[in-house]
Amino acid sequence: MRWNLMLVLWLAATFAVGQEGALRAEFRREGERFHDACTTFNFSNGEECAILFFTDHPLHIAVGSIAPQDGFGVGGAFVTEKHTTNWRLSWDIDAVVSTNTSWRAGGYMKMIHTPREQVKVITPVISHPGDTTGNQKPAHKPRINLVHPYTVFNLYAQSTSLNKLNFFGLGNDSKISGKSVFGMTETIVGGNVIKPVYEWPAILGLNLALLGEMNGRFVNLRGNHGDSARSIETLYTDSTAPGLSSQPATVQFGEGVRIKPVIGDYFQLNYMAKFQQFFAPSNSQSSFLRWTADLNHTFFLYGHTQSAPKSTDGNGPDECGPLTAPCPSVSHSRNLNGSVGARLLLSESITSGTSAVPFYFQPTLGGGDIDGMPSLSSYQDYRFRAPNILLLQEKFEHSIWGPLGFTFMADQGRVALTRGDIGFSHLKHSFGTGLTLRAGGFPMVYLMFAWGGNEGHHTIGSMNTSLIGGSSRPSLY
Repeated sequence: MRWNLMLVLWLAATFAVGQEGALRAEFRREGERFHDACTTFNFSNGEECAILFFTDHPLHIAVGSIAPQDGFGVGGAFVTEKHTTNWRLSWDIDAVVSTNTSWRAGGYMKMIHTPREQVKVITPVISHPGDTTGNQKPAHKPRINLVHPYTVFNLYAQSTSLNKLNFFGLGNDSKISGKSVFGMTETIVGGNVIKPVYEWPAILGLNLALLGEMNGRFVNLRGNHGDSARSIETLYTDSTAPGLSSQPATVQFGEGVRIKPVIGDYFQLNYMAKFQQFFAPSNSQSSFLRWTADLNHTFFLYGHTQSAPKSTDGNGPDECGPLTAPCPSVSHSRNLNGSVGARLLLSESITSGTSAVPFYFQPTLGGGDIDGMPSLSSYQDYRFRAPNILLLQEKFEHSIWGPLGFTFMADQGRVALTRGDIGFSHLKHSFGTGLTLRAGGFPMVYLMFAWGGNEGHHTIGSMNTSLIGGSSRPSLY
């Protein structure tokens, strides 16, 4: 843990080099904003003061759920940026500690390539019949005929320590009586790139992007002897939980493609397919390959422009918008919103010889996964675990009053030890309903009651680890 914190502090110091003059100005302006909004507190400026505490820059309070079973985290975040002729550079550093002393700390750097390009200005004019003076007037304001996204490079170092994770054994038929608990620390050092493809006019409407990543993953497992459930090593061995006794350093590469077309004003697709390679140089038995297809479909009841804000590739996890512009106000969240969505997630792993996928890198279904994504919510967190998973998800969400919304979700899914066992038979199912809160740039909050299946019901409360409008953090599996 000491080495991990030193790494984050070193990143913070490195990222701040050369920014001292600009930082002084940013801190001064932030102080002025706090003075104007918070020195005299009343109902009229209370909203603005709260927004500053949780979303302003360079410093603000960081909050969010770290992982299911590991509590609610509170800490601090530092964000800043610098613009050059061809680049926008931003730095995002944060650290939080949860109610059960789990913690996460990380540094995230974005480099967005913004080259200067020729811009064609189109200025329509009004022509009057018989006018020979040449004094024609513009019909309206000029518009710039150039809109496309830029390439985004991400560099990051993130360390997460989780004190309580459930393990029920592997496979779709694992028993609830096999429940055990363990702790895990994972450090991820690496980077990724998102390269929009806008050069091909024929596919411009697909919003196509190529994806690439390279990560070093360092995992350390530990027993948990302070819980009512038994510690993992008392029930399982390497044969039933691959990787339990040894967690070698792993180099992970990935390549993928993503399309996010908006069809008309109401329908959007978000398709992602990627292929990952996990190599453990010191232990080839822990090396494997994995491919994933994640297909999301969303129908906006009141049009795409009125939908709730989504994550943005160009923002860090603690940024709810460009630092040159204010975050969305809570009053903006009071717009009428509604959407219907459907998702298909399929992920399969490939091994060779005697190799096996370490259980801590295997995806899970049930409650929430290690990244906090809900699935089969009526079951306990991490309930079903295996190298191969299939998930179908249908979702309805609608605003009720202001930023408060209602959601209903239905899930069907299964996990499998071998790729041949993945299919649409013997699916587990779950239903969930609850409330969501999307207020300005604050992290999204949801409280859900789930039922279905054959293992009772489950109440889930969670707060996103990123601000609304911010990008996601590196996945832990």
